[in-house]
Order: sequence, then C-alpha cells, then structure tokens
Amino acid sequence: MEKRAQKTIKKVFSIEGIGLHTGQKSKLTFKPSPANSGIIFIRADIPGAEPIKPEIDNLLDITKFPRRTSIGNEHFKIHTIEHLLSALYSMEIDNVFIEIEGDECPGLDGSSRPFVELLKKAGIKNLSSERDIFAVKEPIYVSDNSAHIVALPSDELKISYILDYPNTFLKSQYASYTMNPEIYEKEIAPARTFCLREEVEALKSLGLGKGSNYKNTLVIDNDKGVIENEFRFKDEPVRHKISDLIGDLALFGNYISAHIIGIKSGHSINTKLVRKLKELYNRERVSGIVTPSPSFDAYGVLYTEEISKIIPHRYPFLFVDRIVELTENKAIGIKDVTINEWFFQGHFPGRPVMPGVIVVEAMAQVGGVLMLSKEENRGKMAYFMSIDNVKFRKAVRPGCQLILQVELVKMKSRVARIQGKAFVDGKIVAEAMFMSTIIDS
Repeated sequence: MEKRAQKTIKKVFSIEGIGLHTGQKSKLTFKPSPANSGIIFIRADIPGAEPIKPEIDNLLDITKFPRRTSIGNEHFKIHTIEHLLSALYSMEIDNVFIEIEGDECPGLDGSSRPFVELLKKAGIKNLSSERDIFAVKEPIYVSDNSAHIVALPSDELKISYILDYPNTFLKSQYASYTMNPEIYEKEIAPARTFCLREEVEALKSLGLGKGSNYKNTLVIDNDKGVIENEFRFKDEPVRHKISDLIGDLALFGNYISAHIIGIKSGHSINTKLVRKLKELYNRERVSGIVTPSPSFDAYGVLYTEEISKIIPHRYPFLFVDRIVELTENKAIGIKDVTINEWFFQGHFPGRPVMPGVIVVEAMAQVGGVLMLSKEENRGKMAYFMSIDNVKFRKAVRPGCQLILQVELVKMKSRVARIQGKAFVDGKIVAEAMFMSTIIDS
C-alpha cells in the first residue's frame, strides 16, 4: 500500500452560518496543527471546555439525536459534524484545530462543497509524519432490519451505495466511487441533504430542521419532484448518502482502506460498522503482545526483581510489574492497577483514576528497560530529555491491567527516540513520543 504524508492546512480561516437542525448561528475557525495531533474541536464559547476529537468513543446516542452525527461529553455537545468530517476526510486533512462557537456546525448550502472550497483556498500542506492507514483484511457485515453495510478488503477506499425509496419520486439509486480528493470534490461534495415532503412535519415535531429551507435541503415531493429547487445531479440523493457515510467513517480516527457497501444505511448503522472496525483495529495493534520472547525463562517474563537490576526505580515509584516481551527494538510491560495504589488516596478518591502522568511514567520505565537491558548499556542510566505528542484517550481505573508497549523509532549515538503506547482491554488509553539519552552512572 502506498505510503502517504499526513496533511494540515496552511493558514487560518473561518466560516459561519445557521445550523440545519438547531437553527442557531455558529462559527468555525480552522487552524493548522502539527502531525499526529488529529482533528480537534474546541468549544471557544465555553470557558475552560476541554478539547474533543470527532471519534467513535465521543459519539452521542443517535436515537436521542437522530438524522445527524453528533459528539460531546457531559459538558457540551457539537451537532451535525458529518458534512464537515466528510470534507476533511476526503480532502485528506489529518490534522487541524477547529474552534467552534455554537452547538452545531453551520449547514451552509446543505452539502460539503463550501468546506472543500475553503480548505483548498486556505491551502493544504504535507507534514513530516506518515498517515496511518488501516487495511480491512476480512469481510465485516452489519445489518439492521432492511438496512445493511459491508466492509470488504480493498487496496483503496471505495464507496458504493444503494438508496431505495419505493413508491416515491426517488425510487432506487445506485452509485459507486473510488475515493480521492479530485473525485470527491467533483462528484460527491456538491450533493445536498434531502428529505421527503411527507417527512417534514414529523421532523419538525422532533425539534429538527429549524434551520432548514428549500435552498439548503432538497425537499422531494412524490408528484412534483424537488420543491423550489433542482438537482445538481440526477442521482444527487444517493451521492449525498455517500458523503454522509464518509463523514461517519471519519469517526474511525484513521484512514481506512476498504470497499464499503451501504444498502439503505444511515448514521446509526454506519457508526455500528465504525465500532466494529475500531475493535478490529485495536485487536490488531495489540495482537501477540503477550507472546513470550524465546530469550525468557519458562514463564516468558521479567519480574520486579529482574527489572530492578536494569532500571533504578523502586517502590513506590516502580510502575512496571513484569516485562512480557523484550527484543532489540521493542519492549512490552504490564502494570496491574489495584485499588491499593498509593496515588488513589488523593487523586479523585471518590472516583479513582490513575494519574495520566503516572501512565506516562510507566511507559517511560518500560522504555528504560528497553534501552538499559542491552549489554552495552548495563550499569548505565537512561534520562528522558523530552516528551512529545502526549495523548490521553481513556481513564485507567482500579482493576485495569495496563499494557505498556514501547518501540525504538530511531537511535543515534546515545540518543534514542521511542514511541510509547498504553492499552487496557485492547484499547489504547495513552501514547507519547519520548527522547532519551544514555549516560554513564
């Protein structure tokens, strides 16, 4: 599979408008961001609000917020992000900060085209890091009554969709595209959101569509066709379904190589597929991590007494219980987190959470084992010079088994660059990039 550089935008820009469902005015400000930072939303209108990523773990219940894709937490919500995410994903923007003022992304003309035009105007630039692409290796199928969605192995991202509205003006439509920025911009981005005329009152009764009108939403009458508007494409509705599907796939958090086939699928079933893909992705990332190295003893581990001979840390500041894999360029350690840990006494005692800095320190200690276990470094010291791109994704609580994986990215003289990742139940909870140096003790 072809390797590709991560990308961001070249300059800051803003856009504002009315939300399709809330009818409220909102403003988005886009800012360039460094490699490996991802897409980050920041509620600029809520002082002290923490950043949030448009990823599947932050998805709000679609049964409570239907006909759109929304993310949020206990403090705020951001609605109708699918058109924006579809544009970012398809234009291959990996990293950008988005400050939002308001509860919903602007609806604009009901399509992704305005976002594409602004992204291109701002300029798109390559970054030094490579993009992470997840290749689907086996068929994955999700079904819900008459709606279905399938992910099949493919060397590229291809989207096919079957729309079926029997006994209506729309009837059945089919479209299929191999995605790249050029095809998306020309064939998919201009396609606008739509609904049947008979759905309008039901949607309004649910409090939806307050910002919708005949200009930004194609309202389809069974006899007359589009009301007070006209199609940009004869099959514009099915193309918009593809746009929405891409926006939902963006919740995966990385790029996907697969042939995705949607059959009457909507946000609910689309996101169920994303959850399945994410579970598979996480399993693959940690698969084999408890496989013993043939260089170990019969149990395939180093326990604390052996670890203490390699790194200088001691209780209560030794956060690695055992090492389960140790090779030239990789080490995997385990920390069994119990309620008896000393730091739980004062860190959110009512709802114990392992401090993020200690998770990072635990990764660093496994990194120390990796460096100092080498014969030429025995008896020396490893000092960490810097920590970059630290990300905390999930809380670590008592009862968790923390799996700590570090890999040597680059070694020059006595200076090493190490990638660290921490997992619980196969899901990544934290990661960081470390720079360390070896010195004589």
